[in-house]
Amino acid sequence: MDFSRYIYNHYYEWWKNIDKFIFSLIILLFITGLFFSLVSTSLLVSDKLETNDYAFFFKHLSFVFLGLIIIFVLSFINEERLFKISPIIFLLSLIFLLLVPFIGIEVNSAQRWIDLYILPRFQPIELVKPFLIIFISLILSSEKYTNLYFKYSVSFLITLMIALLLAAQPDIGQTLLVFFSWSVLIFISGINIIFLIFSCMTLSLALFYLINFVPKFIYIKNRIYSFFNTETGTYNAQSEKAIDSITSGGYFGKGIGEGTLKNRVPEAHTDYIISVISEEFGIIAIILILILFLIFIYSVFKKVYLENEERTKLVLIGCISLILLQAMIHIGVNIRLFPTTGMTLPFISYGGSSIVSISILSGIILNLTKRKISL
Repeated sequence: MDFSRYIYNHYYEWWKNIDKFIFSLIILLFITGLFFSLVSTSLLVSDKLETNDYAFFFKHLSFVFLGLIIIFVLSFINEERLFKISPIIFLLSLIFLLLVPFIGIEVNSAQRWIDLYILPRFQPIELVKPFLIIFISLILSSEKYTNLYFKYSVSFLITLMIALLLAAQPDIGQTLLVFFSWSVLIFISGINIIFLIFSCMTLSLALFYLINFVPKFIYIKNRIYSFFNTETGTYNAQSEKAIDSITSGGYFGKGIGEGTLKNRVPEAHTDYIISVISEEFGIIAIILILILFLIFIYSVFKKVYLENEERTKLVLIGCISLILLQAMIHIGVNIRLFPTTGMTLPFISYGGSSIVSISILSGIILNLTKRKISL
């Protein structure tokens, strides 16, 4: 009985202090993803297997349940404990990333996944990204070292090491996402703009060299050429099919299960989910999803404005910026604003790695936006 009361009291404290509006938005975004997984991707499995199998939906549902557990655990623990365990988890996730070249699973000439049994084909970078934000934020807000340029240099070297591991897979999309997160954090921390420009120029030159002189990265050049040349290229054909689907869907879509993009483009339920939704439910559905994202982002930034602690501000801005950029890249690829990158849409796209990553980010956000208890 005492144990039950202990659990109840702690749960009550969690529920009383958590930001219920942000929590509701996170749940609503997950439910939105589940709905589109049920009505769109599950029909793809049924067509292929000629059964009423809902394998995609039930897998997606299991990932979401796992994600909700992660959200609860990360938002439940004490804020100080979160900051203490985050560097440990970051180092463990970094070990997984280091193991990719040795035990990684290769798919379509890219070795980005490892088999964790519980999560087959798990991308370690999805675990690295959230805790990298906390780790860099702790470095930049540390009072132990007062030299800002030392902090910037240490954080840059850590980011560079991760970027090189990603580039070796190769995964330029995630590499750019990691560097963007680092850029946002050091910009918010009050960096000299000259140092930031120099860092961006160095990154641009390094990327130019890799694309043009390293054979392993020739696919990036092909994607860029394909993007500007509308008559050639496999990746360009995928983008054309995606934007055609958006156009054909019109304002209100063709109807549930009437879309054809999911049958014509590989991994449409992950990389082109926005196009799949638009084709079947119309532009109105996409606008509503975008409004949900904007409200979520605005709610977190409003909390940042009221926060006084530097490390908390940095982590919140880093987390929400990562979600924002990933959503922008996904939508940009679908409307042919950017070359194909293979980026999922947070909360909505199918995939265990993506859902685990966004759940970790959501749990961190909920933890740091909880009502502070005055002692």
